Amino acid sequence: MNFFNYFGQYIRLATVTDVFDILIVAALLYKLMGMIKNSSAARLLKGVALLLIITQLSAVFRLHVVSFILNWVMQLGAFALVVVFQPELRRVLEQFGKVNFNFFKNREVEEDETRLMILQTVDAVSSMAWSKTGALIVFETGDSLEHIAATGTTVNANMTAELIKNIFFHNAPLHDGAVVVSGARMQAAGCILPLTAKFDLSKELGTRHRAAIGVTESCDCCCVVVSEETGAISFAKGGQLKRHLAPEALERFLIQELVHEREDAAQSFISKIKGVFRK
Repeated sequence: MNFFNYFGQYIRLATVTDVFDILIVAALLYKLMGMIKNSSAARLLKGVALLLIITQLSAVFRLHVVSFILNWVMQLGAFALVVVFQPELRRVLEQFGKVNFNFFKNREVEEDETRLMILQTVDAVSSMAWSKTGALIVFETGDSLEHIAATGTTVNANMTAELIKNIFFHNAPLHDGAVVVSGARMQAAGCILPLTAKFDLSKELGTRHRAAIGVTESCDCCCVVVSEETGAISFAKGGQLKRHLAPEALERFLIQELVHEREDAAQSFISKIKGVFRK
């Protein structure tokens, strides 16, 4: 009851500044959760949360030895987390640095450019599937892929079907690596991706498919693969691979990840802000 009385008093004394203060914190937390979702940082945070719960339970049940060890681990863990989360912290700061303050003004233009890029990609992938030309294309959705783009050759050009097919042409110097796409532009080609550590994958899957699974396990992104042996089209997201896709299915997946996901995130955040004012 004391908690509810204190909470009621705080609500009655809240000012417009307090409301904006809460909204800013909520927006930052929402952005942060979106950045680390489906990434290694999210899994590490779950482990830290579980460790905190066990520490509290050991104190409640007076498990003195266990509590002493866990408290000692937590003290050292505060310093270790900075080292463990160093790549994630860097990507978070990079994402905050790339905030677009003209988001609402440019969103319609960006959506049109993204849809055109998807059509060009599907056109190129369909042609390469028919000719059995191997291809590997990574699309940035949440995490920054600049560290992966740095392993290849900078392109920084609009995504066109002709450019994609020329890059992955069998005798082209960049055909063995991956293409990295950020927004609606091709950032780099000939990039090196991390391979998955999974052992239960089909033996039919080659290096391109294992790289697609690996990069989507470690980063919030999606990946398109064309098999050089069979010409089959595959789509990877969150470490999961969908194989033998028709071009129409690939287009739906790309629109869902690159267009609808951004729209839903923005609309969800706006609706939450409206809900606060209505209450």
